Amino acid sequence: MELPAIKLPQIELPFDIPVLLHPPIDHFIIALPIIVLLLEIANLIVKKRAIGVASFFLLVLTVAAAVAAYVTGSVDGKEAFPLLSEAAQGELKSHKLLGTYLIFFSVVVLVFKILSALISRGLMKALYLLVLILFVAGILKQGKEGGELVYEYGVNVEKVQELDSELDDLKEELEELEEASKSVKKEEEKPAEKTEPKEAPSETESVKTEVKETSDDAASTMKKKAEEVKIEVIPQEAEKPQIATH
Repeated sequence: MELPAIKLPQIELPFDIPVLLHPPIDHFIIALPIIVLLLEIANLIVKKRAIGVASFFLLVLTVAAAVAAYVTGSVDGKEAFPLLSEAAQGELKSHKLLGTYLIFFSVVVLVFKILSALISRGLMKALYLLVLILFVAGILKQGKEGGELVYEYGVNVEKVQELDSELDDLKEELEELEEASKSVKKEEEKPAEKTEPKEAPSETESVKTEVKETSDDAASTMKKKAEEVKIEVIPQEAEKPQIATH
């Protein structure tokens, strides 16, 4: 289940926060509430006011450490975010969101501590211990996720970031070589230009030509026969006997 998005107001600090200051501060924010929980459990038995006062000041220090962890974590996160994979970026965002909630939760624990001191009832002390236990569980979960970001995704690990950068460069070069190989292959597969053969005459044109030739031959033959008949008729007319007139 994902937590609803929440953002803290951006505060401009008068000084720069160095990178990689987040890990040592995390050790304080993890250790302090555990120490407070152990003191409160011990105080249920011994019931010393001094232990209650000590746990109160440790809780105040816990709130300050939570704020410092958030600020230093934001600095380290901005430095590492562009170099991370998409999965690692999602995990880093979830880690930051949980850290934001833990800041408010640390204030809630401090308020319950004050109420348990003002209201000397067993129910209020039990509620305070319950809230404190939930806060410790959240801190431990946050520490586990932070370790996974470092050991699994290499967040803020310089050597891992260098290797990731080199891997990205190699991937780009490989893609360029694949594109060049595809272009050469297309050029090789391109068919050579061939001269198109002349189209053979269609069947209709052949039939027309044959019909024309046949008709021309028939006309020529008939013309020759007509001339022969004419030649034969003319001499016969010339041989007719003339009748003498007296």
